[in-house]
Amino acid sequence: MDDDVIIVSGASGQLGGVAVLELLARGVAPENLILVSRTPEQLDEYARMGASTRFGDFSQPESLSAAYEGGDRLLLISLNTRGNPNPDVRTQRVEFHKNAIDAAVAVGVEHIVYISYVDADNNPSPIAVDHRLTEAILRESGVAWTFIRDQWYMDRFLRQAASVVEEGRVVAGPQAGTAFVTRADCAAAAAAALSTPGHENRIYEITGPELIGSREFAAIIGELTGQTIEVAEAASEDAELTVPDMPSGTMLTGDFQELVGRPPTSVRQLLEANREAWAQER
Repeated sequence: MDDDVIIVSGASGQLGGVAVLELLARGVAPENLILVSRTPEQLDEYARMGASTRFGDFSQPESLSAAYEGGDRLLLISLNTRGNPNPDVRTQRVEFHKNAIDAAVAVGVEHIVYISYVDADNNPSPIAVDHRLTEAILRESGVAWTFIRDQWYMDRFLRQAASVVEEGRVVAGPQAGTAFVTRADCAAAAAAALSTPGHENRIYEITGPELIGSREFAAIIGELTGQTIEVAEAASEDAELTVPDMPSGTMLTGDFQELVGRPPTSVRQLLEANREAWAQER
């Protein structure tokens, strides 16, 4: 397994970029990395280290076989519909994912690690539909698969915390909270599944360590800043909450620790580590 060549799709993106760093930190040699992106020129640093950097675009299936050639394992990062420059992603995401899977199978990739969505089998969110369909395609593809089902990223809380500090209040509803997870932890989980044995045909639900709602968020910010944060009750069921109530948000698992060997990052740890990005000195 040490000599397996690992392909990272979307290697210049937010999740893909961190996954590359995690793989290198785990001792994967740069020459055993194939980094694929619509903008491979952004990966020149890794090319100088010995990695292969290649152009590949899910919407251009003819580009993918050459991009994946020579790889043994593929990190298939699901396409993000928000802010994607290709307007067809919103309606053709599953088709584009299938293009990548078909190309990987055609060139002999043996294992695909797919970045999916938490509790995809049961999650009522519309977002889960494309992930269920992609997972079905992978199950039927004939290659080994691993589903890394990520909960919503807590990284958004850095901007949210700055607003809460400025306004001195949060809007809370009756929600139980969501087990938000950092993007970096999701990348670490994917890197572990790619670089260590025993993850074939397994599902990992990647969640944070605790349920966080608006009240919990206010308490953490108050403790870190010494500021009193008012908790205002939502005026109606449709009111916009400071910390939104996510479908299937209450799922809590130990899958991250099983994969990576450490507990997932908490909201408090994220805010403490990035205090300068959100805290206003009083």
